Amino acid sequence: MIKLDPYINVDPGTMSPFQHGEVFVTEDGTETDLDLGHYERFVRTTCGRNSNFTTGRIYETVIARERRGDYLGATVQVIPHITNEIIDSVKKGAGDADICLVEIGGTVGDIESLPFLEAIRQMGIELGADKVVYVHLTLVPYIATSAEIKTKPTQHAVKEIRSIGIQPNILVCRSEKPLPDEQRQKIALFTNVKESAVISAYDVDDLYKIPAIMHKQGLDDIVAEILKLDLPPANLSEWQAIVDAKKNSEAAMVGKYVNLRDAYISLSEALLHGGIHTRTRVNIHYFESQDIERNGAECLKDMDGIVVPGGFGDRGIEGKIAAVRYARENNVPYLGICLGLQVAVIEAARNLAGLEGAHSTEFHRGTDHPVVALITEWETSAGEREERSETSNMGGTMRLGAQEIFLQDGSLVASAYDAPTIHERHRHRYEVNNNYREPLEKAGVRFSGLSVDDLVEMIELPDHPWFVASQFHPEFTSNPRDGHPLFTSFIRATVTARSADVPKAAQA
Repeated sequence: MIKLDPYINVDPGTMSPFQHGEVFVTEDGTETDLDLGHYERFVRTTCGRNSNFTTGRIYETVIARERRGDYLGATVQVIPHITNEIIDSVKKGAGDADICLVEIGGTVGDIESLPFLEAIRQMGIELGADKVVYVHLTLVPYIATSAEIKTKPTQHAVKEIRSIGIQPNILVCRSEKPLPDEQRQKIALFTNVKESAVISAYDVDDLYKIPAIMHKQGLDDIVAEILKLDLPPANLSEWQAIVDAKKNSEAAMVGKYVNLRDAYISLSEALLHGGIHTRTRVNIHYFESQDIERNGAECLKDMDGIVVPGGFGDRGIEGKIAAVRYARENNVPYLGICLGLQVAVIEAARNLAGLEGAHSTEFHRGTDHPVVALITEWETSAGEREERSETSNMGGTMRLGAQEIFLQDGSLVASAYDAPTIHERHRHRYEVNNNYREPLEKAGVRFSGLSVDDLVEMIELPDHPWFVASQFHPEFTSNPRDGHPLFTSFIRATVTARSADVPKAAQA
């Protein structure tokens, strides 16, 4: 699966989550669009460097070739040089797969997406009609005040894409309500698409109901027919089991970007996956860390579990530290991820180890106790050395991708994973300062996961019902059908915490 993004950024790694949502990290350490997270969750595929191409990356490659003289003095133009590079990138990303699904971001008519559309038009001619299917996603608005479904935007969108030489084979129509037959017939008539190929993608209360909805309308059969594929009937029993498996638990997520749910989409989904595999309906409540900073952590009192996710910058840091302290002192199950581990270490250093003013040098350069600091050199999973400094470029200079982690025998996390070693994906610059491991261990912090080069990967508090934090991002490898051991264990702990509260509530 491939995502083509028309924006000029080489990758989304330096973009604010407010601008573009979550940055998803692949197994090989590529910072990509959040849609690749959906691909991996839905398709059980593993994406990588050749699964996401942006305008910036395409142009960067073409310009580098021009500078080397690879074009032998030719005038470098959008057609054919940019479009050829897009076509070559799609083929590279497809590799030896039988089927390659390519998504082009943006909107038809945007100036940025024109080279990508021209490239796939050329591919349709080059490969032939039985090797390429054009699926066009359009919006069919519902006007509540007049109870009308408007098909005109879809008609205009298809007119626009046909004007550049692409005739959609299938229309997937996003709408608030299921599309009535009358509107489907009208859309088919005005767009030159078979009525059976006008698919209604209407709003549902559960993302994981969508495969069954698409299948019921025959989307998969239409694609198979066009591509002349001889396939057995689809088996969606796993998806049905996912939709069926849920009950209640309340989880708090204390973050910096809570007003934009897309900023934590993989994490939110991973929590729901933990619910699926414990038959628990997980209700996620989002708390702005700055609000906790101003008003205290009492707002978390009704939560069965607390999650502190990753992030960059010092805004709301003290609110996150306060949330950690609340979870520790009140025996509330706690899961910290990336920055969530670092603030847990800071909180333990201050309040358990007595290291007054302990902090991360990311947020307080002159702290007397830099329990979290920038490391300048580390070893990749391939055994290569990488370096960085405070003056390094921001893009692509983090510790990225899957790396091996050794779990401590008898630890909670070794029990959760049921394995002595694991591989998890990273995206961070700062690490726990090893010089402070001894006083932290004496204060009760267990360093239950370490990297190949002895960096702290996981911590836990043995005297707490369930307190675990990871320097890596386990949410990137969770999917609804398989779940993830860390999230399953966390949700199970929240259910136990909730059950323990029931007698107290009955006595009240």
